[in-house]
Amino acid sequence: MVEQLAASGILMDGFSSVLTWLSLVLLVFKVAVFIDAAFRRGDAYQAVDKQTKTFWLMVLGFGAIIGFLPIPLLGQMLSLIGLVAAIVYLVDVRPRLKAITPQRAGRLGGLGGGRGRLGRTKPKKDERNHMGPYGPW
Repeated sequence: MVEQLAASGILMDGFSSVLTWLSLVLLVFKVAVFIDAAFRRGDAYQAVDKQTKTFWLMVLGFGAIIGFLPIPLLGQMLSLIGLVAAIVYLVDVRPRLKAITPQRAGRLGGLGGGRGRLGRTKPKKDERNHMGPYGPW
């Protein structure tokens, strides 16, 4: 009987540890999605008909803040709602925002992929038609 209690205690400790790490990972995920939403342009949200930037920041921020609070039952349910909101933003809103906003190149122009030293592609001879970043000049 004592051995069974000891084994169940070890299992409960291990399960508790897994749940703690899982909740920490989900909290980091929600905070990362909130930061992504904060850095997107506000007019882009209205352009893709996905509420407003303020709405998404409030919903995602609320979901992330609830993850920090140790509220036993209601907090877990609200945290799950915040997770669903973060997933909806990530799979529905974010791709549409990325589709209409211009891509910014990093310091060296991204990951490379056949680019020159500074991340610029070299124009071919037939492509030199005086095109600037916003059209012909």
